[in-house]
Amino acid sequence: MLQVENFFDLSGCRFSELFEKVNFVWEVLKRRDAYIKEVIEPNLLGKISKRAIVEGDVSVGKGSVVEPGVMIVGPAIIGENTLIRHGAYIRGNVIIGDNCIIGHASEVKGTIILNNTELAHFNYVGDSIIGSNVLLGAGVKTANVKITGDTIEIIVEGKKYQPGFVKFGCIVGDEVHVGCNSVFNPGTLVGRRTCVYPNVSLRGYYPGNQIIKLKQNQEHRKRVF
Repeated sequence: MLQVENFFDLSGCRFSELFEKVNFVWEVLKRRDAYIKEVIEPNLLGKISKRAIVEGDVSVGKGSVVEPGVMIVGPAIIGENTLIRHGAYIRGNVIIGDNCIIGHASEVKGTIILNNTELAHFNYVGDSIIGSNVLLGAGVKTANVKITGDTIEIIVEGKKYQPGFVKFGCIVGDEVHVGCNSVFNPGTLVGRRTCVYPNVSLRGYYPGNQIIKLKQNQEHRKRVF
């Protein structure tokens, strides 16, 4: 239930070896920094705007586009045919797959993103793993630190896991769609093909193939002034 294969199909993933031989999916994040340091080959093969800022060890694959106003601070690996839109901020120990979009004014930090995934705009994703063919609508955020600063617990069906993270956002399986302005609380896991409606505050573990809604009661009155 909490293994890599329950969240991700890694066929066609250039960095699938990063996910091998772990007991729980979140353990991949513990390998992230060392893996990037080992495999990165800094090279800017895509179209990089002269008005973008690229610092440190950064690899950008063929066919990728980095628009004006982007800031990328390595180490970072960005795949092929990926678009980094105006105003995006990529900062430190990030892997982004092929055919992705990192939208306007979005920030990505310490995160692994698989192929064909889109962060629409105004997103923050930190210390997380995002699957393939995922769509995060405008304003979707991950909270990756508890307000108390305590180590983050992961609670799945009443059982508590202690992975040892102070910073940990979310695990989002393949083909998940998340509506605008939803928030992942620290340590949230969402299974494959789940659809999250706008403005939902997500916490804990959600199995795959779910629809998650926030119900609101609206009051309508005739305007008298």
